[in-house]
Amino acid sequence: MPDIKLTAPILPEYEAILSPEALQFAAKLHLALNDRRAELLANREERQAIFDKGGLPDFLEETKHIRETDWKVASTPADLNDRRVEITGPLDRKMMINAFNSGAKVFMADAEDSMAPHWDNVIQGQINLKDAVRKTISFYDEARGKSYELNDSKLATLLLRPRGWHLHEKHVLVDGKPISGGLFDFALYMYHNAKYLLEHGSGPYFYLPKLESHLEARLWNDAFVLAQNELGIPQGSIRATVLIETILAAFEMDEILYELKDHMSGLNAGRWDYIFNFIKKLRNHPDKTLPDRAQVTMTVPFMKAYAELLVKTCHRRGAHAIGGMAAFIPSRRDEDVNRKAFSSVLADKRREASQGYDGTWVAHPDLVPVAKQAFDEVLGDKPNQKDNLRQDLTVEQQDLLNTKFDSSVTEAGVRMNIDVGIQYLNSWLNGNGAAAIYNLMEDAATAEISRAQLWQWIKNKTQLNDGRTITRAMYTSMRDQELSRLKQDYGDSRFDEAADIMNQLILTDDFIAFLTLPAYEHI
Repeated sequence: MPDIKLTAPILPEYEAILSPEALQFAAKLHLALNDRRAELLANREERQAIFDKGGLPDFLEETKHIRETDWKVASTPADLNDRRVEITGPLDRKMMINAFNSGAKVFMADAEDSMAPHWDNVIQGQINLKDAVRKTISFYDEARGKSYELNDSKLATLLLRPRGWHLHEKHVLVDGKPISGGLFDFALYMYHNAKYLLEHGSGPYFYLPKLESHLEARLWNDAFVLAQNELGIPQGSIRATVLIETILAAFEMDEILYELKDHMSGLNAGRWDYIFNFIKKLRNHPDKTLPDRAQVTMTVPFMKAYAELLVKTCHRRGAHAIGGMAAFIPSRRDEDVNRKAFSSVLADKRREASQGYDGTWVAHPDLVPVAKQAFDEVLGDKPNQKDNLRQDLTVEQQDLLNTKFDSSVTEAGVRMNIDVGIQYLNSWLNGNGAAAIYNLMEDAATAEISRAQLWQWIKNKTQLNDGRTITRAMYTSMRDQELSRLKQDYGDSRFDEAADIMNQLILTDDFIAFLTLPAYEHI
């Protein structure tokens, strides 16, 4: 039996989730798969070294036969067949109830980018998930004197996004080493809920983040097979939707579908992480330097190619194609802001529906009707449009790497990246991984864009539209100004600590893979 040690406080209400049996199940998965996880993470660095020396991502020659032969993924469960609107959010009790009641078809409960992995968040999140599965979840807001509970109408189907392969859970040691964060999240949810879900007409459904290769998808598939065997449930009970949020995964979409085909539900266009990963992987290519974040829309060449290839690939294989996030958070005071934003969101969702997507993401319940309108216009009574095979479309390597469009880097863009990066890290350190900043729901992905752009602009001596070169000195001067303003506007909080982490991420010669890695040491 593995030696399991918990290094964080165990409150009485945590004991049922952290039962010896559940922990042994998690440890068994970890020990069976962790060596391969480590190898695959090392492989990421090996591939990065090739790109740093001038290489570019491309379709794999060794898997050409998978791309060129006909095969299909597993059939879709009934409660995942219509996914026209999906809402996402952290494992916060009140937010989960609102998401289930929102009218969305799917709720992605997020243990990853929108959840700061404080120990209490992680374990309370599992408690919330268990209660949600059994439809007993409720919440009383003492400050507002308001109760929240599930309504009687059709509730959203639940999917869980566990942490990515690169993250660990430092509060759980297996034979003296931290357990994989993703396997820990997955194992606890499976152990406590899989059989119950299957007995009540659903199943254990997941979103898988940050994959960079089909071999990483294979590792998840092996985790699924092992978990189903250990729990005595039928193979194929699990269904996974993979977020295509890395440039390397975009070149391996067919292969990722193939590796998970017995458990596959679909792919999602994770636009914000995709932009971050594009910057990260091609950081040493000055000709691939991206402009202000606001200018990198889904209609610029490399993003449009990625979005449309995802639809074509999914539909050829019988899988759902799910569109990207609408991150707008409605204002409670400015209806003019809301009108403009709702109009923009509607146009974006109409674009996705016209491209062939079967559904899309929103971050706030008020956006559900907007997104639903766009997809209702195209789908009508159909649950999806997987019959839209996009045979008109051909996407080559150069299309996925095409960054030629009118753009610029501005002082306002630099300042916004500093501002959002510090604000988000401050929120994360304080336990909130989904921060409403300037009417947008910012999560780790958008903060990653902010700090990655700043690093790349300094590295490549990028010029502002006024001719000035972005330097470390420019960054530190603007950082001090923005930090002073934020502390004046919002109080001290942990802004200084957040700014120190930003410095660690930006003022370094070696790009740090994920901001959550150094930030995790602060919680």
